[in-house]
Amino acid sequence: MIFDLFKIKGDSQPDDVKGIRHELLQFVKQELQKAEGGEGANIKGLALYINCSSAERQVYEAAVYADEPKQLKNEIQRISDDYSLDLPGNWLLTIHFNETIPDEAIRMSQLPVALFVKTKTHFVKLQATAYIKALSGKTSRPGYLISSEGGKYNIGRDEKAQSDEGYFRTNHIAFPSESDDERNKYISRQHAHIEWNKNLAKFVIYADEGGIPPRNKVKLRSALTEKIVKLHATQIGQELEEGDQIILGESVVLEFSYEVPDATPES
Repeated sequence: MIFDLFKIKGDSQPDDVKGIRHELLQFVKQELQKAEGGEGANIKGLALYINCSSAERQVYEAAVYADEPKQLKNEIQRISDDYSLDLPGNWLLTIHFNETIPDEAIRMSQLPVALFVKTKTHFVKLQATAYIKALSGKTSRPGYLISSEGGKYNIGRDEKAQSDEGYFRTNHIAFPSESDDERNKYISRQHAHIEWNKNLAKFVIYADEGGIPPRNKVKLRSALTEKIVKLHATQIGQELEEGDQIILGESVVLEFSYEVPDATPES
C-alpha cells in the first residue's frame, strides 16, 4: 500500500491543521534552502504528495488550503522571499492526494508527505492511472481505465462517430446511440476529451466542438469545493481531482477517481 512508503518516526506527529501546516512549511523551507545561491531560479515548480488515511484527509486538506491552493503557494513564496531563494515568478504548485510518488521525491519523517522539486532539467517522471465510470447515462463498458501514457481519451456518442467535417473519430469513452437511456441523446459525437498534462502531473479535461455552448455542454463539479465550472472553450482545460464529477449534456455524469478498482475492464 502507498501508506507504507512513509515511516513515521517518534510521537511528535502533529494532528491538527496548524501543526501540520507549520511542519510542512518548515520542511519546504529546509529543502528550498538547499537551492540558495541562485539555484532557486531554476525551479519550475513544487509538487506535494500527501498519502494520508481517509480519516485524516479532511485535516490535511485544510492544512494545505485545498479549497484555495493559492494561499499555500503565497506562504511558500513569502518563505522564498525571506530567504532570498529567488523562485521565478511563474513557478507552479501542485498538490496530489494518494497518488504514486516519484522516486526522486523527498519524504518527510514526521508526516505522510513528500516533496518533488521540478527544475528546468528535472521534471516529474510520474506515471499515473485513473478510473472513470458513469453515474448516470449508459456507457459501452462499466468503467474505463486511463493512464498517463495513453494519450488523448475521447468522450462522445458512439465508439465510431463521424464529425461535422466528415472525418471519423474514435470515442474511447462512448455512449451508444441505441441505448434505452434517454440521457445518451444529449451527448455529442465529439463532446470532450481527457489527457495527461506532464507539467501539472495531472489529468485534464477539455471540451471539444460538440461540448461548448451553444451545443451540449461540459461542466466539472469539484469533489473538494462542490463548485461547478463550465467549460466555454476548447483550448482551456480543467484539472481533474479525486472524486470530481464530469457533467455532460443535460444530466449525464462521469466520476473520476485515482482509486482504481482491483478488477477493471480494459481501457
